[in-house]
Amino acid sequence: MNPPPRHSRAAELAHYHPLLIEGMGGYDPRDPVPIATAIAAQLRARWSVDPPTKPVLLITQGDPIEARGISAITRLVADELELSRALFFLDVDIADYHRPNADRYQVIFEIPYSELATTLRGDAPDTLSAIEAAVETELAAKQSRRRAQDKPDLQDYYLPFALLQEVSKVACKRLCGEITVAHTSRDISDFSVTSFYTVGLALGLIDAREIQSFLD
Repeated sequence: MNPPPRHSRAAELAHYHPLLIEGMGGYDPRDPVPIATAIAAQLRARWSVDPPTKPVLLITQGDPIEARGISAITRLVADELELSRALFFLDVDIADYHRPNADRYQVIFEIPYSELATTLRGDAPDTLSAIEAAVETELAAKQSRRRAQDKPDLQDYYLPFALLQEVSKVACKRLCGEITVAHTSRDISDFSVTSFYTVGLALGLIDAREIQSFLD
């Protein structure tokens, strides 16, 4: 069993360069080992040219450990690059299962979504409102596209998890001044939580240069 987290304050993030890895969950059919190896190699190459100014910290977002997908890949990348990890999770009133089920491998501190949102609300209230509105607008557009394709609506969890994804990145960038986002796949489904990464880009809160596309 991993030891309990040593910290639980968003301010701790300011001492790190956050690395967020986004991609498919356990339904990813691919072997995670070559995916993680490729991501680690791409990050090494990227950082050899433009090195982080602070120690890199891999941010996880509450995924339970699975044999494939994002939780398996992030474990392997953390080992490959010898990185500690932080856990961002949804508060109990949003998803009571999220924190208890989260993988805590190499996690040194945990931060709830509410604390990240509060950080943005205090520093840039218009930014938080803009993210929330844009995520809701994008979700509505996806639902319309699904209905046009005679597909069922996306499940209710898409909204809080998309908000966690985008607020996490923007809060990290605000607190740390720098960030790297890596995708685990070149092809991102329009109906995945990962696809909401376009929200931060469209709002100008995340720069495309901060995103490492997957090169297979």
